[in-house]
Amino acid sequence: MPAMPLSPLLARYDNVILDLDGCVWVGDTVIPGAPEAIAALREAGRAVAFVTNDSRLSPEEYVRKLWSLGCTAAVEEVISAGTALQYHLAERPPAGAFVIGSPAVVRHVADAGHRILNGSERAETAEIVVIGGHEFDYRELRTATRAVLAGAEIVTGCLDATFPADDGPCPGNGAIVAALEYATGRQALSVGKPEPQMFAAALERMHDGPTLVVGDRLDTDLLGAAAAGLDGAIVLSGVSSRGEAEAAVDPAPVAIAPDLGALVLSA
Repeated sequence: MPAMPLSPLLARYDNVILDLDGCVWVGDTVIPGAPEAIAALREAGRAVAFVTNDSRLSPEEYVRKLWSLGCTAAVEEVISAGTALQYHLAERPPAGAFVIGSPAVVRHVADAGHRILNGSERAETAEIVVIGGHEFDYRELRTATRAVLAGAEIVTGCLDATFPADDGPCPGNGAIVAALEYATGRQALSVGKPEPQMFAAALERMHDGPTLVVGDRLDTDLLGAAAAGLDGAIVLSGVSSRGEAEAAVDPAPVAIAPDLGALVLSA
């Protein structure tokens, strides 16, 4: 079946950077119209990249999830908060790290050249505490608090307060960060959206030309696009309501649509 034509808005862009949670899927459920929209973008010769502040999976795992939901993708097209953490940490001298995060985050930190101290007697002497949200417990918070009070720096993949799931909103990585910041009086360094680095990394893998960022959050996707000097559009299939999107003025989205299909595909 041939791909559907692009909407007049999307016809103006050579590249499209897509958020995942709330834009392509919610939890483990694909948002209707997203696979068709992605297929139409590729058929029209647009470069596509996927960015996410969720660091729980590796880029390879995100690609498998995309394919399982009917969306074609390649590893080099996926940039997660874990990827951003690895890029950032690779620029620092090797250090002892305590990681609050999934196995994928632990691998990113190790691949950046740092010693993982989780499970060792030296965990409380870590020089860096890295946070990439998962179902953490009080013991992790206790160890991280002691390490930070002893001088460790807090580095995190994002500060998202919540993320959309199949059964409703869930506490995001930012909630874990806030607990540690409150316990220590120290502030975390965040390398995910809305910081522009993730979008810059995506652009390095795309065409020269106009680029549109599509996401569901004003505080990360829209602000991050503006920080990177890119246009941003908001879809209402995730956390933002139409009223919130229409009230956004600095920056304002170039378009607001019910979902990715409605935004990308010609009516």
